[in-house]
Amino acid sequence: MVLLSGGLDSTTVATHAVRQGHEVRALSIGYGQRHVRELQSARAVAERLGIELAVVDASFYGGLASFSSLTSHSVPLPENRDPGAMAADIPNTYVPLRNTFFVTLAAAALESWLLDAIERRGNAPATLEGAIFVGANAIDYSGYPDCRPEFYQAITEVIRLGSKVGAAYGVPIRIEAPIITMSKADIVRYGADIGAPLELTWSCYAGLDRPCGACDSCELRAAGFAAAGISDPALAVR
Repeated sequence: MVLLSGGLDSTTVATHAVRQGHEVRALSIGYGQRHVRELQSARAVAERLGIELAVVDASFYGGLASFSSLTSHSVPLPENRDPGAMAADIPNTYVPLRNTFFVTLAAAALESWLLDAIERRGNAPATLEGAIFVGANAIDYSGYPDCRPEFYQAITEVIRLGSKVGAAYGVPIRIEAPIITMSKADIVRYGADIGAPLELTWSCYAGLDRPCGACDSCELRAAGFAAAGISDPALAVR
């Protein structure tokens, strides 16, 4: 199960999962964010990769996790910040416990898939395992606490303890974060090397017709492509 936002990172990870030969499904979540432009990209990426995509309407979440510039227009987006400023604090683009919520939804979908295989189709539990692929990155990121390896280690144990497939059948559900220690430039290079459809991706927080070029996500993306020595193909097609 791939958490697919339609951005550079998750698209690279989705392509990675497909190239590894896994049976892949993807999950995209409308969580009440200030724009849904990224979901258009997620649909396009899933279609290009030939994977089944479920788009979940969880728009209520934005009302609960309301103190964030990604869920509320009353909280201004940070703009034109240098990398030092981005690394100095946790910015207001952090959405309270968003990745905890996302991983929980992905785990529920994946566990249902596994339980169907065991209890309806008769697969032996010992022959099964599951993985949630996430595009988290702990190097060139905006300081989010839920993008760190220790967060994913902890929530993996929560899933094991709290799931039927873990408690009753001993089926492991791993969290795979293959780009978590890569720089943004390394992600760009890797995505290009494995044929990820980077031209379909969307990273901008503003959700305009074209990327704003000023938000943290746009600046990190531009710096990554520049450091990789690769032109951003998404800009060429817009």
